[in-house]
Amino acid sequence: MLLKLLSGFVLIGMTLTVGATTPQDLLKYYETQSGKANPTRGEQFFNAKHGKEWSCASCHENPPNHDTKHIITGKVIKPLAPSANPARFTEEAKVEKWFKRNCNDVLGRDCSAQEKADVLSWLMTVK
Repeated sequence: MLLKLLSGFVLIGMTLTVGATTPQDLLKYYETQSGKANPTRGEQFFNAKHGKEWSCASCHENPPNHDTKHIITGKVIKPLAPSANPARFTEEAKVEKWFKRNCNDVLGRDCSAQEKADVLSWLMTVK
């Protein structure tokens, strides 16, 4: 059992270090760091302001399944939901870059693995 679990971690780690992945791979990775994801908690997190000016929904809207515009720059933001944008959550380095930047804007800090897992699990349910 332990060997199977360790080989799963190695496989996930190899996938993430190569750069190409799937939303499901990332979700499993975040869950190994934090515990089971909760999509309901993810949607609440996405819509909350967390004491700062913006929420995730400020730029991505809810549901995040269509193009939007950044509220400051006006730059087009492609859909965040993987169902509407299959390129989302497929490059680990890019995902981490944007989580870092956006979490800092919304929370004033990095998101935890649990927060990432929750939000990603909810985004994977958005049609």
